[in-house]
Amino acid sequence: MRLVLQEFLSLDGVYQGPGAPDEDTSDGFERGGWFVPHLDEEFERLAGTWLDQADAFLFGRRTYLNFARDWPKMTEHPFAPILNGLPKFVASDSLDAADWDPTTILSGDIPARVAELKRQPGRELQIHGSGRLARSLLAAGLIDELRLAIAPVVVGEGRRLFPDGGAPAGLRLLSNVTTPGGLAIHVYESTGRPQYGTYGGTA
Repeated sequence: MRLVLQEFLSLDGVYQGPGAPDEDTSDGFERGGWFVPHLDEEFERLAGTWLDQADAFLFGRRTYLNFARDWPKMTEHPFAPILNGLPKFVASDSLDAADWDPTTILSGDIPARVAELKRQPGRELQIHGSGRLARSLLAAGLIDELRLAIAPVVVGEGRRLFPDGGAPAGLRLLSNVTTPGGLAIHVYESTGRPQYGTYGGTA
């Protein structure tokens, strides 16, 4: 399977709490819900086409607990059968049980466990949110594709997907579209380590 990251970001790279003010208030974060004003039907349609390509999902502990709390109740949502029905994996050394069936807990050497999953047959193993997990897997060279939905807002604080001191990564742009609500959707494939050069402008 290909490992695909789908992430909501602000212009300053924040991924924390996009869906509601109380979604993730850890570390005193009080600016949640910044993504919601820019949702529109075009993005919902695009997100549906992405979900149709999934054969399994991979989550970090925090995102998994939020999804497991909310999605089993959202039975009328068109995405619910896919999210509730497909196999799910959660990377955690602290979870003792995962009740959102079917779920498997991954512990120990997470990059090695994920590399093993990628060797299984299938289309996409999708990461939704789970920024800390995504950063570690990007550093390990395991993420094949990034789908970034960037909202036209500067949050000013919160956890960032690409923080100072993070691992460098080379990317190639595959596509980009803008929705009526102002979301910039950038799809990249990973190309390994970034290339560097020296600009030789003409005098």
